[in-house]
Amino acid sequence: MSRSIAGDNPVSKLSLLAITWPIFVESALQMFLRTSDTFMLSKVSDGAVAAVGVANQIIMFAVLMFNFVALGSAVVISQYLGARRQHEIGRLAGSSLALNFLFGLVVSVIVMMLSGPLLRIFDLDPSLFGQAEKYLLIAGGALVIQALLTAVTAMIQSHGLTRQTMVVTIGMNVLNIFGNYLFIYGPGGFPKLGVVGVAISTAFAQCVGLAVNLVLLRKAAGVYIRWNDLFVWSREHIGKVLRVGVPSSAVSLSYSANQFVTTAFISSLGASVLATKIYTQNIMFFVMILAVSLGRGGQIIVGQLVGAGQREEAYKQVIRNLIRSELITLAAVAVLTLFRQPLMKLFTTDPDIIAMGAALLLLSFLLEPGRNFNVILERSLQAAGDARSAMIVSITVTWLFSVPLTYLLGIYWGYGLYGIWAAFIADEWLRGILLWVRWRSKAWQRKALVQLRSEEQAL
Repeated sequence: MSRSIAGDNPVSKLSLLAITWPIFVESALQMFLRTSDTFMLSKVSDGAVAAVGVANQIIMFAVLMFNFVALGSAVVISQYLGARRQHEIGRLAGSSLALNFLFGLVVSVIVMMLSGPLLRIFDLDPSLFGQAEKYLLIAGGALVIQALLTAVTAMIQSHGLTRQTMVVTIGMNVLNIFGNYLFIYGPGGFPKLGVVGVAISTAFAQCVGLAVNLVLLRKAAGVYIRWNDLFVWSREHIGKVLRVGVPSSAVSLSYSANQFVTTAFISSLGASVLATKIYTQNIMFFVMILAVSLGRGGQIIVGQLVGAGQREEAYKQVIRNLIRSELITLAAVAVLTLFRQPLMKLFTTDPDIIAMGAALLLLSFLLEPGRNFNVILERSLQAAGDARSAMIVSITVTWLFSVPLTYLLGIYWGYGLYGIWAAFIADEWLRGILLWVRWRSKAWQRKALVQLRSEEQAL
């Protein structure tokens, strides 16, 4: 059984900002969990950093694949809460966790068995290959823990308990940094394990985070999972999770592939241009996480409203979310662009890179509101059960419009990084406009995954 976060009306007390800010902090900390490994290893050797950096490329791609169950179960649970069908959430959560465990186990085994061939793709020096392989064997083995952690975190957040998962992530970061310190510097005779120690530290922090989140899922969210729920799956529940999760993950994988292709285009323009792109995006990473967090917060609210049968309220809520999130995004962009040159100088002293990066940061006034517009609507459609439409729009626009336009403007017509940034802006706004048309059509109102019982509708 599960209890709602707001008594009899699970959507009455939800606030976009109250839900979003912990998600924002947590998302930043999740990225920092891996970044701290790199930073602390940089004090030892550049080779260790390179080895871990390459191995983490494989790990992060695998983590991205786990999201299909996490995203799907989060949306379905939100709708079940709105429909006041909390008694079914335990069985749904059990099925979802078991599914992600099996998927994570398969991925872990594949990464461990193919660690050598996977790393050879990156053409590492022999001196780095051994370190990267050792790291990947341990981090790859821990992917099953990451799969469960991803799913449990999404389930807790679906109940609006975003501050609790944020605190857990803070604790994981503290544990990871402390473990890195022990294994890298070896105080008091502690064994110096270097790259291997960093992998062990990260895996241990994830195990502790998973254990705490499982307690939160039961005690704070009130989701009770029986042993039988882990082995006897509901075909209806799994079908609903996959109906949302698979299309949603396809969007993420398509975006990652698009970034890979775009980076290849930019690399052909020279090292300084690639460095400018990396520095600029690192500065704007704050705003990018903000857009994703606002989208996730809105998704929780919309999912519960749709499940509660309040479809008109969900429609209006998304419009309010768009207005608020656009204002927040513009304010964040304004702050960063005000200090654009000092921020660029944190990364480089090259005047050409600083000038180009500062100009690209100014273009964020066009790019980031478009990204926010797109993300809010995409997440809202997913929350309403219309993930397939969001997937079709995203993949079609990306590969039939955005990638060709990026090549034409940036490479073929010779506008370089400015042309590529113009293609980014066009991509975000076109996808956003098409998703807006879909939202305005209200066709998504027929895609709800859960319905209120007739006796509750009559109340």
